[in-house]
Amino acid sequence: MDSRLMRDVFGAFATGVTVVTCASGDEAEAAPHGATVTAFTPISLDPPLCQVAMTRTSKACQFLDGRSFAVNILAQDQVDEAWHFAGRPTYPAPAVVDGPAAPVLERAAATISCRPWATYDGGDHLIFIGEVVDVNLGDEAPLLFHRSSFKSLGPRLHASAWLGCSDDPSTGWFDAETVFMPLTRPLSSTPA
Repeated sequence: MDSRLMRDVFGAFATGVTVVTCASGDEAEAAPHGATVTAFTPISLDPPLCQVAMTRTSKACQFLDGRSFAVNILAQDQVDEAWHFAGRPTYPAPAVVDGPAAPVLERAAATISCRPWATYDGGDHLIFIGEVVDVNLGDEAPLLFHRSSFKSLGPRLHASAWLGCSDDPSTGWFDAETVFMPLTRPLSSTPA
């Protein structure tokens, strides 16, 4: 499979932009460290779990294995923070403060603090699962990433995606009450 094509196809999926922060080094010499990550996924509500995937060769992978971390969901006005933690430093550097489990960005659209749950092989990435121990939610609109560009939310669409849908979050995402119907194909007719 062509890696450039795969990158383009994966890039067609719009994602939020996060900065994963953790403490680097030994406890006595721990310093805050962060990396911009778009591969973030909520996993489970019970227990509360989320995951981030990072390139094996990134410095952050060395700091995350077996350690607490925070997922800072960036607000749409935090493009500089995204670039800073992607390796293009800005001055002054974004403010990082002590958090409940790991360092956190001083301002973000939301922050999810996690303790380590598991680490898995993800090919050229490592997948870090964290158990959520604390959250902080603001009112800011999120920063988005689509086709290698930062974007912001557009106007709300007039159609409601949920009314009458079995995915309606007010009744649960595919809860125990949901009935799945098998897909059927029409029988092919053969000429007589």
